[in-house]
Amino acid sequence: MTISVTSSAARATRPVHKWLVRYVVLLAGVAIAIPMVVAVAVGADSYLSIARDDPGRTTSLVATGLRAVADLASLVTVGALASALLTGRLKPLREKGSRRQLEIHEWLEPKILRRAGAIWVAAAGLLVFVDSADSNGYSLSRLADGHAVRFALFSGDAGRAWMISCLAAIVAAATGMISVSWVRYLIALWAAVVGSLAPVVVGQVLVGPRHDFGSDAAICQTVAGQILFGVLVVQLLRLATARRVRVRDRLHWRQSAVLLLGVLFVGELVLAWVKLVGPSPLATSTARLELLRLLGLVLLASGLILTFRDKLVAGAATAATGAAAFVTGGLAMTRIPPPQFFVPTSISQIFFGFDLTGPPSVASLAGQWRPNLLFAVAAVVAVVAYLAAVLRVRRRGERWPILRTVAWVIGWVLVVAVTSSGLGKYSGTDFAVHMAVHMTLSMLVPLPLVLGGPITLALRALPAASKDQQAGPHEWIVAVLHSRALQALCHPLLVFGIYIGSYYSLYLTDAFGTLMKFHWAHQLMNAHFLLFGCLYFGLVIGVDPTPRRLPSLAKLGFLFAAMPFHAFFGVILMSGGTIVGKTFYEYLESPWRPDLAHTQQVAGGIAWAGGEIPLVIVVIVLALQWAIQDGKDARRIDRHLDSGLDDSYEAYNAMLERLARRTGADTGRSGEPS
Repeated sequence: MTISVTSSAARATRPVHKWLVRYVVLLAGVAIAIPMVVAVAVGADSYLSIARDDPGRTTSLVATGLRAVADLASLVTVGALASALLTGRLKPLREKGSRRQLEIHEWLEPKILRRAGAIWVAAAGLLVFVDSADSNGYSLSRLADGHAVRFALFSGDAGRAWMISCLAAIVAAATGMISVSWVRYLIALWAAVVGSLAPVVVGQVLVGPRHDFGSDAAICQTVAGQILFGVLVVQLLRLATARRVRVRDRLHWRQSAVLLLGVLFVGELVLAWVKLVGPSPLATSTARLELLRLLGLVLLASGLILTFRDKLVAGAATAATGAAAFVTGGLAMTRIPPPQFFVPTSISQIFFGFDLTGPPSVASLAGQWRPNLLFAVAAVVAVVAYLAAVLRVRRRGERWPILRTVAWVIGWVLVVAVTSSGLGKYSGTDFAVHMAVHMTLSMLVPLPLVLGGPITLALRALPAASKDQQAGPHEWIVAVLHSRALQALCHPLLVFGIYIGSYYSLYLTDAFGTLMKFHWAHQLMNAHFLLFGCLYFGLVIGVDPTPRRLPSLAKLGFLFAAMPFHAFFGVILMSGGTIVGKTFYEYLESPWRPDLAHTQQVAGGIAWAGGEIPLVIVVIVLALQWAIQDGKDARRIDRHLDSGLDDSYEAYNAMLERLARRTGADTGRSGEPS
């Protein structure tokens, strides 16, 4: 494993700005110190006002400081991974056995990744215990009591969130130590983003009316902020050490930066709308911190504009200041209960963020829309990116099947309709509606999506890099398609097991009742069913290249093999045994008092019969695909025969002649006298 370093001659021609490193360290110190000062200033009131025991100043300070260190370290870790993946130099595609791969060809980013990842591991590991003690009102001295530690770890969500964060940090740090594989860095980036999200989704955004909007906005904002701020810090360190600021070499990096900044700004406005409620919300500390964060985004935008005009040093310093203000405000907010904690809240608002006025009906399911921000944003991004790729392909004079475009758009329209209409709104309170949503996401929506061929379109729209060019998005996609990770993920047995087993493991255990209490968990279930539905049907009727292709008859068997499992699952639900999620639904106290046994029977019927329509569609699509492929093969053979390039028929006739001559000779010999 070798990693080349930047040429010393090239670096010697660039100025060194060591003060930028000291400035970044200063900003990090301020981002840690100010939240600790806020924690001291608010004192016990931040706990007592929300009916929590005060753990003491020491516990509060240690928890605040460690949270700041963990958040900053995770930001830099994500930035190092994203910079190495998206802006770093990569070795060209090379053969390794039957696989083609990319390797990171940088020195600074892996070094930053190892150090930031190690700090993140240590801080998150300590927060598993310290933040659990802080949220449960325990002093640090009580961590010596094993019973108290077990109660603190498993009585709330803070400890489990930091466990996930710590595991993600270990994956990222280990990747930086042992690998330069581009695909492994991509996996580590995914893990790091998940680890960054874990403490966020169980925090303040999970409380109060409209928290469904707040949680989705926080998820989008966290992902955008970690990537934009992290890449900014890493590129600033490259500038400070006289290395090339490689982000400027990438096409569309300005558009990407503006897009991420827009996500941050809109997300902050949504969060402010969710948090600043009740009497005189603008007079609260939360409002002042929101203003600080918005001013930070203004500074960040100003810094980016300066960098766009090639004023790198001034722009980088200004953008770093804005990012620090934004992050500092967010860290300080974690120590102050926001106004939405203190407004009257119904049980439905506690779990879902909104109230439901009546039972589900055709009118309410079709007419009561509430946007699911996360899936609506995903749908808009997916459709716009797809249409842009189609436009690029057609501008080059190439054709792209209109039916594939229609299928892709229909798929995402169905996603929005299922998650944002009354179906999505009532899926939390009514098990039958919930089952209809998840069956649609896992069995109906994937069909048009996999027929849209987004990977094939991307490979055709994105230009391939020449031998002397830096590997780009086209090569990234090819590397992922040839990776062992994707080969393992697309293994038919694994896909089949997860696709079918998810229903049994989720609904026939206590997991369902637990997950339904949280908005982020409901979104995770939706994403899980959609993803593995696409993987399952992608192996059967997908038009994109996959690491593992099934033969034609195997596709049909793969499809029909799932039928008895769906039917048996539906029978279990309809048998009237244990009520799925009974405690959760009883605690909701819905005004219309639903009959849980009857609702579960309806859900079982949906699970049993819901697969019939997709099955018919898939069989028809398979038949059409086979017919189209046979027609293509026949036309190809005809062209070869007409051009004289195909001599298969002549070879076959010659073989028959040889057999005939051999048979005649054998007959003649058998007729001779012995």
